[in-house]
Amino acid sequence: MLVITGATGQLGSRVVGRVLARVPAEEVAVSVRDQAAARGLADRGVRVRVGDFTDPATLTHAFEGARRVLVVSASIRGPGAVAANVAAIEAARAAGAERVLYTSHQASSPTSAFAPQHTHAAVEAHLVGHGLPFTALRNGFYVSTLAHFLGDAVASGRLVLPEDGPVSWTHHDDLAEVAAAALVGDAGLEGLDGLTPPLTAPGPLDLAAVAEIAAEVLGRPVEREVVGDDAWKHAAVAGGMPPAAADFTLGMFRAARAGELVADDPTLERVLGRPAVSARAAIAAMVGALG
Repeated sequence: MLVITGATGQLGSRVVGRVLARVPAEEVAVSVRDQAAARGLADRGVRVRVGDFTDPATLTHAFEGARRVLVVSASIRGPGAVAANVAAIEAARAAGAERVLYTSHQASSPTSAFAPQHTHAAVEAHLVGHGLPFTALRNGFYVSTLAHFLGDAVASGRLVLPEDGPVSWTHHDDLAEVAAAALVGDAGLEGLDGLTPPLTAPGPLDLAAVAEIAAEVLGRPVEREVVGDDAWKHAAVAGGMPPAAADFTLGMFRAARAGELVADDPTLERVLGRPAVSARAAIAAMVGALG
């Protein structure tokens, strides 16, 4: 049984679709927090069970009979994130899985300015010492993150954010394709054992370039305006963002301007066997939908 967690999320749902294109539905199981949200998968013959990383007892049932498990990293902030992901990895081992796969990040590091990278680094360290064959998919930074900022830019003609730096923006679709191939065990996946190289689309872009793309799509100016971290946080909190969320987001900008989020590696396109979705194309599509 191939088990996929987070199967109704942005990445997990895409992985499930690509796995089902490769193997029969009766060989696929998903672990979800809301069983009703996965009713469509159950209708297709996929085994659907409730599994919650923060309640490890549920994972015993969800992972039963697992041959391989894809642990889509938990969307939890703070110290509980490491424990949650480790609980899923340990549940995969207890279920007898021959390999565990984990969605890590290109910038995984215990010293990163962006807090999630500390989690990924700690989970990777656990995997290294785990004794079970594993694949830590070091995914590029999701280009969909920009959707959080492009709405205001399209409406106002101003992309007002803290100082940044180039980021290897990468599309969920491409990362899901690689995860599915690795989970199923497709041929030609040399180099994806253990800690993978950065799985990134080529052509890193900074926010000035993002503003230029938006302007091209809209046919009107979109100005990139740099503001100080404190000024941005004050405005964000005044606009309703919780202070902790603002601090979290600032970590992304600090990591970008420190050069942490740039990686130009051919592995993603090699595994795909085709060009990756370019950041430019993805951003243009988002702006077009907003404009």
